[in-house]
Amino acid sequence: MLVTFTCPAHADITMFGDIAIRLLKLMGHSGQVPGAILAAEIRPALMRLESAIEADGKQPKGEAPGKGDDDEPAVSLSHRALPLIGLLQAAAQAECDVMWDRNP
Repeated sequence: MLVTFTCPAHADITMFGDIAIRLLKLMGHSGQVPGAILAAEIRPALMRLESAIEADGKQPKGEAPGKGDDDEPAVSLSHRALPLIGLLQAAAQAECDVMWDRNP
């Protein structure tokens, strides 16, 4: 499943469903898809997400094995969250709602 986040102040962001749901839960939401955050709730949700990402980055990590034949390193949660953080910042500045839904 893919989840797309939209708001009028930013380009749409699409991410894998498991990561999107995890990020939604870190923002203090249920993780249900579809859903929305009202403009008044954007800043607190963004602060919770940034705090959770920061706390996650401070935890010691074992060496994550790569996937596939290329043995590429795993992508950290903080890197996966960057596009959504940018969208939330734009939404907070423009005072607009953020919505998300499954991609067909």
